[in-house]
Amino acid sequence: MVRFARVALCYPDPRGRPGPEVLRDVSFTLGEGTFTWILGPSGAGKTSVLRLMQAALRPTGGEVELLGVALSRARRGDLPALRRRIGVVHQEFRLLSHLSAWDNVALPLRLASVAESSIRADVAELLQWIGLDGKEDRRPEELSGGEQQRLTIARAIVARPSLLVADEPTSELDARQARRTIALLAELNRQGTTVVVATHSEDLPARHPARMLVLEGGRLVGDG
Repeated sequence: MVRFARVALCYPDPRGRPGPEVLRDVSFTLGEGTFTWILGPSGAGKTSVLRLMQAALRPTGGEVELLGVALSRARRGDLPALRRRIGVVHQEFRLLSHLSAWDNVALPLRLASVAESSIRADVAELLQWIGLDGKEDRRPEELSGGEQQRLTIARAIVARPSLLVADEPTSELDARQARRTIALLAELNRQGTTVVVATHSEDLPARHPARMLVLEGGRLVGDG
């Protein structure tokens, strides 16, 4: 499902030359249908690992394999299809303010040219599952922070991805909303989706025990 083999990553400097390594010698494998926490302080490399898992970057050393595709050997034209199989929950929501809750969730399906009849059924079912039925016409700014986060999750999973990655999905939420958000992700995992969540929280992994990958200074220092 996901394999990192001695992965290194450098971001280019303003002149396009390789900068310092932000990841070095990172290796792990995640099986299909698993739930994994990625832990570590700010700057540890959590977001960089997730960007590789989204196929937003290629490693500068080693190999990343996602859903059977090796990124170092993948052609550029192969990546859009791979990315459509990966759902992403961003820390800052990234909802479109001019669209209703319904249209924000429907957008990925419309971009994939899914029939409108199928979109209506899928979006209605998903909004009910996340507890936003009755709020379909509201714009993001008319929803609470927790509701916006659940809407972000709905948009990420409406196309039924094989892999879902979430970057600090609870950082802007209070404790109750954070627990509800993680419960939604855990339920999605129980339905078969592989879920990876990066967080600096110690409370959430304690409440939802699962495998933990611990990063520090761009290296994997714990796996258990």
